[in-house]
Amino acid sequence: MNIIAFPDREQWPSLLARPVQDARDIEGKVAPILEKVRVEGDKGIKELALKFDKTELTDLAFSSSDIDESEGKLDEELKVAIKQAYQNIYKFHKAQLLPAEKIETMPGVTCWRRSVGIEKVGIYIPGGSAPLFSTVLMLGIPAQIAGCKEVVLCTPSDNPAILYAAKLVGVTKAFRIGGAQAIAAMAYGTESVPKVYKIFGPGNQYVTAAKMLISKEGVAIDMPAGPSEVAVYADDTAVPSFIAADLLSQAEHGPDSQVLLVSTSKKVLEAVRLTLWSQMDRLPRRDLAAQSMDNSKAILLESEEDAIDLLNQYAAEHLILSVADAEKVSEKIINAGSIFLGNYTPESCGDYASGTNHTLPTNGYAKAYSGVSVDSFVKKITVQQITEEGIKNIGPTVETMAEAEYLEAHKKAVTIRLESLL
Repeated sequence: MNIIAFPDREQWPSLLARPVQDARDIEGKVAPILEKVRVEGDKGIKELALKFDKTELTDLAFSSSDIDESEGKLDEELKVAIKQAYQNIYKFHKAQLLPAEKIETMPGVTCWRRSVGIEKVGIYIPGGSAPLFSTVLMLGIPAQIAGCKEVVLCTPSDNPAILYAAKLVGVTKAFRIGGAQAIAAMAYGTESVPKVYKIFGPGNQYVTAAKMLISKEGVAIDMPAGPSEVAVYADDTAVPSFIAADLLSQAEHGPDSQVLLVSTSKKVLEAVRLTLWSQMDRLPRRDLAAQSMDNSKAILLESEEDAIDLLNQYAAEHLILSVADAEKVSEKIINAGSIFLGNYTPESCGDYASGTNHTLPTNGYAKAYSGVSVDSFVKKITVQQITEEGIKNIGPTVETMAEAEYLEAHKKAVTIRLESLL
């Protein structure tokens, strides 16, 4: 990790750039996969599984016994941990579902808004070397709270922890499908897989491209996504070994993950760099972490003001503030997916069990997008009711505005009611 000292603001955009991916090339490879599933359904999925995963699928769906038996395949300590995480995540997200509040905007005119769960949602959980059962909790729990009637899970993994978490959150159907073809199956529907209205979940660049392409066709997705990332802002109150561990916990996701360390103290940056390499040598996923650290940067800045400006420009998925008065500093952060305050709040806790959601905007999208919440799984429907008194009060305003826009029928819809009350 090289230290970049006092870069000019003109250099910031290039320093903060994420690893470049050729989206057009990837979309060109993904589009035929989507079309094959759309046209051929289950048959297309099975052929793609054989082609890409060297897996011969006889039954796409996990059976109810597969899911029921998953609990017995887990040790008790892991089950207790998953249940604790479930309780914390549920408690935090349950508070997000607020009751409708009726607002009388003027006498006789009442408006309110109610939340309705999206009827059919899909969750994608990738396979690979890390079985992300925690993501099943992060996506399934808010869907459960929102009251989504159908929750479809696609994953190429048969890890029992994934299936156990799926049972806890009330997944209605689960399928052994991975990659872009899983996104296509949920977007278009097949003989076995129900079509859903919104798709959630992480994945590689092909899964991300598939989600972006189907979003252009009217199927909603959680958010645009890229490789996972963390930024750490540290001052002299930070503990270098803690920071190094936080950086590595992000780096071990994979070679395209990005790590950013910002400080006004060269002493802190040097101390972190020293302990980072010794910690990395002991990691089972050392090679992945080392590749990721090639994309990492340590930036030395002159002031806290500069650090905050740079972090807001970066708009990190995860932002750790290992500084004095961390909460006060956090109030100046306007672009971040999730913020972690102080020396004893590692990103890992948010990833698993503190209660907040770990499905967050990456690649700078935190400038405009929020992380997943219960709101992601509901539609907001507005309702209004106008009484006789109300139409008398608001009617003249609407008549005047409609006439000014040359929409006579709009005006007439009010006038006819006012005349009926004479």
